[in-house]
Amino acid sequence: MPTIVIPPPYRGSTQGLERIEVAGRTVRDCIDAVSAIHPAFRPLVLDANGKVHRFVKLFRNGDQLGGDVLAAAIAEGDEVHVLAAIAGG
Repeated sequence: MPTIVIPPPYRGSTQGLERIEVAGRTVRDCIDAVSAIHPAFRPLVLDANGKVHRFVKLFRNGDQLGGDVLAAAIAEGDEVHVLAAIAGG
């Protein structure tokens, strides 16, 4: 199964879990699977239109995803890292 790696700022939405194994063939499938278990996760990653927030970056096996990120194929054993850019002032 693919694994979603949750960044520390988002772990409150996943009850402190750092890694979640899910079934999915695309990045969207995997995010939806995490959100089915932890509904508060989805709004942290996706906006109201279902697109990745501009301050969130997604990586598959260490490589940043570009283009239609949510349609990117995910294979058995892949890791999808969610990176949340935190701004402060």
